[in-house]
Formats: sequence, structure tokens, C-alpha cells
Amino acid sequence: MGISLKAMEYFVTALRHGNIAKAASELNIAASAVSAAIDQVEAAFDLTLITRQRSRGIQANASGLEVAQKCERLLEDYRSILTEGIDLKQSLSGSLRIGYYAPMAPAFLPDILSQSVPNNGKVKLSLEECDNNSAQEGLLTGLYDVILFVSENVLPSIEFDVLIEAPPYCVLPSSHRLAQQSSVHMAEIAKEPLVVLNRPVATAYYRRLLDAYNPEVSIAAYANSTEMVRSLVSAGHGCAILNMRPLTSTSYAGETVVELPISDILPPLRLAVAYDKSRPRRLVQHFVEACKNHFASEEHERCIVTR
Repeated sequence: MGISLKAMEYFVTALRHGNIAKAASELNIAASAVSAAIDQVEAAFDLTLITRQRSRGIQANASGLEVAQKCERLLEDYRSILTEGIDLKQSLSGSLRIGYYAPMAPAFLPDILSQSVPNNGKVKLSLEECDNNSAQEGLLTGLYDVILFVSENVLPSIEFDVLIEAPPYCVLPSSHRLAQQSSVHMAEIAKEPLVVLNRPVATAYYRRLLDAYNPEVSIAAYANSTEMVRSLVSAGHGCAILNMRPLTSTSYAGETVVELPISDILPPLRLAVAYDKSRPRRLVQHFVEACKNHFASEEHERCIVTR
């Protein structure tokens, strides 16, 4: 038979006063509840722990004193855990685990973190790039405190806020004939060999855009990182469609790419932030607010290409 924390509290309070009625008065409960708690503790140990004296109240025997001391230590640990939990919820310290499905996260995430995480050594950051489903599943299982992901095919129970709508744009090598234009049409892109970002959600999204103009489009290469896509484009392997861009037009290969808006009206991809909104820690809430502020400012224009 187990002993509840409430029963322990009633038991040690009664022994401290040596009187059930006084304990009940302090606890603001009925005397019968205190008496029942004493019975529960004694039944759990199958021992007589106190002596009830009608005129002198109650008194613990040797076993009762030992049990009371152990209960006091457990109650102190319990109160300490609650206090530490409150401190953790309210403080800007502890761990912050971020899962992200956002190939361009290195372009904006460090700046957001510098605005939201104190530089005092009290925060341990863990950033993990993952696919869209893994990010959401990681949030639900507690692997991540907060996620950045594309808000398509959102899993049940995921609550999110859209940070930015990123329209598709075309990436071209600087020497390409279309690179001299101010914008490009999907019909023009669909005639070119393409380098496609091969990531969940993204691949299906780009395929839908292209199929509407040329189901037989020529795929020159698939690459599962944005920087590989950009490097292949800069080396002349084809053009590409992306949604968010880094803050440089130079690829990892050291070549320049040109980023042109697409004239057609096309659906954007939406970058969203999700976290447990019911019980957010202060550190998580602080980070989320920094994300919203970042993309609500003019900074967001540097990450997208618009018509």
C-alpha cells in the first residue's frame, strides 16, 4: 500500500503539534482527514507509530519518529523539485533544443539566437536539422523544445505560428541568358535543365509547380542540400527553384548565382514555429518571440525574393 504526499504532510504536521485538532487547524482541513492520514501511514508500514492519548493528544514512538524524519526529507525534496521547476520555467537558463526543417536556417537562426539567448553561459543550445515530419514528431515526443518547419501536412496536436510566406524564385548561373532579365516565367524555367532540392515536402512542391508547365521537364541533378543545389547551378549544371535564400549570392564553390523573382502567381511555402503553447518555459517563449520579431521586421525581406 502506497503513501501519498498529502498523507505524509498530514502525518508529520500532526506529530509536530502532538495534536490532531491543531494540525487540522493549520492545514485548514477536517480533523478526521488528519486521523485518516495517520491510519494510512501506519497501515502502509503495518506498524503502530503513535500513541493516542485522549487528554494529552498524540505522541510518536521510536518507529514513528524515524518514519516522520524520512517523510520530512521526502517532503523537503518534493518542495525543492517544485521550486526548481518554477525557476526553470521562469528563468532564461537551461537547455534549448531546436529542431529545424529550414535549409536556410543558418542565414537567420544565429542572429535570432543572439537576440533571445543571454550570453552568460547558462544556456546550452542544441540545434538539429531534420526533415519536416521528424521535426514535428520530435516536438510531440519531447526531443525538441521548439521547431521551425514548413506548415504543410501538419500532424495533429501541433500548434504553430507562421513566421513568413516564402514565394518560389529562380536560381541561375550568372552567365545564363535568363540572368539578364528582371524576372522569369515558369514556362521559361520548365524548358531548362533543372537542379532539384531533394528533400521531403520540397521535392513534391517543386514537382507540382513544374508539372503545370512541362510534365517532361529535364532534371539534371537532385541534391539534398540547398548549398549543393546552388553550387551545381553556379557551375552551370542547370537552374533551380528555391524559396528562401542565404544572405550572399556566392555559392560554396565560389561562383556567383543570380536570384530572379518568378512572374507567375504561385503558392508559397510557409515557414512556421511550433512549441508547447500550454506550458512554455520562459526561454522557449523568449526564443519564439525573437523569431516572430525577426520576420516581422525588414530583415525578412533579405531571406526571400519577391516580384
